[in-house]
Amino acid sequence: MMQASGALADTVLARVDSASADSAKGLLDSLAVDSTDVDTSSIGDVVGGFRDAGSALASGDVSEAAERVINALWTFGIQHLVPAILIAIAFWVVLRVVRGILNRTLGRSHHIDVGVEQLIMRAVRFVIVAIAAVTVAEKLGLPVTGFIAGLGIAGLALGFAAQDTVQNLIAGVTILIDRPFRVGDNIELQETFGTVEEITLRSTRVRTLNNQIAILPNAKVIEEKILNHSMHRALRVVVPFGIAYKESPAEARSVVLGLVADDNRLHPDYEPQVVVTALNDSSVDMELRVFLKDSKLEVPVGFEYRERIFEALKSANIEIPFPHLQLFIDEAKAFENTRLLQAPGGDA
Repeated sequence: MMQASGALADTVLARVDSASADSAKGLLDSLAVDSTDVDTSSIGDVVGGFRDAGSALASGDVSEAAERVINALWTFGIQHLVPAILIAIAFWVVLRVVRGILNRTLGRSHHIDVGVEQLIMRAVRFVIVAIAAVTVAEKLGLPVTGFIAGLGIAGLALGFAAQDTVQNLIAGVTILIDRPFRVGDNIELQETFGTVEEITLRSTRVRTLNNQIAILPNAKVIEEKILNHSMHRALRVVVPFGIAYKESPAEARSVVLGLVADDNRLHPDYEPQVVVTALNDSSVDMELRVFLKDSKLEVPVGFEYRERIFEALKSANIEIPFPHLQLFIDEAKAFENTRLLQAPGGDA
């Protein structure tokens, strides 16, 4: 009886072990997929297809290896590469359309500065290109999530390493929003006078009177005193000159004001003035003050009137003095009977 029970137990255990083995084998068979039937859903699957082809080639089955390579490339190309190319083309078309719409919209607006327009266009282009890159990479099966996380960490490290650049970027956005000056304005900044050529996120470019481009970091620009010569509707130009003490300021004023009587470049709402500004050692200092309609004429008008004032005063016989010193000697007894106190041509 005991032997029969033991034999029955061994039979049951053997059948259980056999069933377990068959179940495990079936589970493995269900998980194992023939490489020829693999749905290549990423670049990694293509690599797997090449690996399987290499194994088939090692076993001497050349046709099987070639078939697996062709299947992997064909499936990847149809399911992923071609759609990725179409997506890239679609985003390129979207970028062109959006840029065209923004150009027309911003071009009609008179309240948006050129620098702000450039900032908007660059931001839109960056966003569309970034979304397109992520979408295409995801379609190709690249690890987009890990890549974005890595970019975030790299961005933090780069931000700490490039604090000056970040400051310039923030200052550039501040300039574009606050608009202390615009492209085309004549400004005086950091001992530099010129016309603003371009405002970027990192720097401001100013064309000087010598036709040179001064590149000023935005972080320094917002910290300095800025003189904008183009912000108001009328700009005053001051032309200094001087006359001798023996001359009449009223007569000089009349001569100089006659030069500006018919100048259409001057603003009609502001009367030209000629004023006395100082009584110096050698001259009576005066100024011609005129207001221009167009601030961009500041430099050439100043040069022109300096020359015209010189010629007009010279023609009117009004002396324009140069620095000189007069010496008066009172009770100089030590110099009596010397040539110094004798009249010209006299004897010693």
